[in-house]
Amino acid sequence: MLYKDFKESIKSLGFLNLEDFIVYAKLNQDELLLWEEKNEVPYVVSLLIHILKGEKELLPSNWALQDIVEECLPLATLLEESSSFPAKLEEMFLLQKQLNDSTNGKHWELGINKFGKEINWLRCIHMEVAELIESTPWKHWKNINSEPDMNNIHVELVDIWHFLMSYILQETNVPKAVSLVNTHCIYDASVEIDVKAMVKEAEKLSYIALAIDTGNMPSFSGIERFIDQFFRCCKISGLSFTWLQKIYIGKNCLNQFRQDHGYKEGTYIKEWNGIEDNVIMVSILEKMDDISFAILYEKLETEYKKCK
Repeated sequence: MLYKDFKESIKSLGFLNLEDFIVYAKLNQDELLLWEEKNEVPYVVSLLIHILKGEKELLPSNWALQDIVEECLPLATLLEESSSFPAKLEEMFLLQKQLNDSTNGKHWELGINKFGKEINWLRCIHMEVAELIESTPWKHWKNINSEPDMNNIHVELVDIWHFLMSYILQETNVPKAVSLVNTHCIYDASVEIDVKAMVKEAEKLSYIALAIDTGNMPSFSGIERFIDQFFRCCKISGLSFTWLQKIYIGKNCLNQFRQDHGYKEGTYIKEWNGIEDNVIMVSILEKMDDISFAILYEKLETEYKKCK
């Protein structure tokens, strides 16, 4: 559809101006300027216009109207969700910086914590990948027919995300970090999980970490590779960005909870009446529609008191 026809169609649909349509379709002004410059609008938008106008004869002849609605709605939902991704990313990076400031000291970006201990985020990632793989039946001599623990695999991916964000923040600032990651967050998480492929893709995160740590890959290009590979792992393991963000807030809250209850001193109880705190945290999250750091912290406090 030509841009000029698009403008006329907007009027015929009852929109007073383009701004009203922008709000309705959750677009931004830059997109319209690009369409005007090219004198055409994207195919999906033209389909949306035809659907709103009820012009079935202008739709592809081999598609029923219901087929088009089913085709467009998932995309529209994904685009609507993705519009909130930069804000969610900023929230996560700020929370990670706050957690690192609290646990490691104000100048942890220099690679040393407040106790003089060296910080190696790359090794952290490497070790978390090993824990992720341990949640799959990779061993040829033990439990060969067991099922992968997908819930724990997702938690391990979030742990990797903690360390990857920390590594990114060590190399750059929050706004730049958000811009580096944002374009990688739009993906459809797999429904059918290929366990062998998932393990191979997770191992690539270790390869990147080791390559950077041993000086065989430049740090900055390594970050780009890390980000791309991490979200590939999320996709292939069925972990959507929305659930990643939700578990991250939960795990960030749990990490703070651990620190406040003697984790560094060795007095923290990690198994609550025989159940690991990670599992309890996820079970609480599943019952929460809107994630709230403060409310989750209170719920963790209530559960923790039961095991003492």
